[in-house]
Amino acid sequence: MASHADARAQGGLWLVRLEDLDAAREVPGAAAEMLVTLRAFGMTSDAPVMRQQPRRALYAAALERLAAAGHSYPCGCTRTEIARAALPGLEGPRYPGTCRAGLAPGRRPRAIRLALPEHCRIAFSDRIQGDQEQWLNEAVGDFVLRRADGLHAYQLAVVFDDAWQGITHVVRGADLLASTPRQILLQRLLGLPSPSYAHVPLAVDAEGRKLSKSAASAPVDPRDPLAALHRAWRFLGQSPLPEPADVAGFWALARQHWDMGRVPAQAQLQP
Repeated sequence: MASHADARAQGGLWLVRLEDLDAAREVPGAAAEMLVTLRAFGMTSDAPVMRQQPRRALYAAALERLAAAGHSYPCGCTRTEIARAALPGLEGPRYPGTCRAGLAPGRRPRAIRLALPEHCRIAFSDRIQGDQEQWLNEAVGDFVLRRADGLHAYQLAVVFDDAWQGITHVVRGADLLASTPRQILLQRLLGLPSPSYAHVPLAVDAEGRKLSKSAASAPVDPRDPLAALHRAWRFLGQSPLPEPADVAGFWALARQHWDMGRVPAQAQLQP
């Protein structure tokens, strides 16, 4: 809702992308069901829906550009070895740079990692969360660009796709706030523009678990969209709207009254 309302209020385009690189984890029929639900709630993409799986050759070309410029290296470490030697980091074990100087004799390359510049600091201003700063060497270390199973990492794919689609504003959940410095660094290394970012608060249960990842949370009901739309609107800190007759009427009002400045950095009420 936040991304759609923000795009509509600014007269922009709202795009849907299915980030489906990991086909083994994709639930059959889930993507189609998501699109049907979005339409029922008045949200349709202003361009053909993009899927990432057919674009793997483009991600491979971006990876080659990074390698040619000396920004990446092959890593032969297994998960067990990394866990044993890992340093503490922002999101768990941080890779200690074992293969930075080259693979050990007899080692085969598994993953491809980004070679972080020394003392790499990324700072940016988030439209909701305010000024942000991260020292990537200490926070995450040399992160993966291509996994051991051959799949390109989300960080690389999303950066390339944002630029390819001409994305100027990213509005997404606050669980991706910590990933943003990595994406900004990749944008700089690839000579790509950096969009404006806004990270909305997560909808969580009473124990702080993200509702979108909770097996106990019920899905929204596409047969009765208005009630959920109003509740989500209030969750995002917006002023109450008059009761419209239908979904189209809701979005006509939302376009006029959306105020990003009212979105709280942290959830103020249960969704």
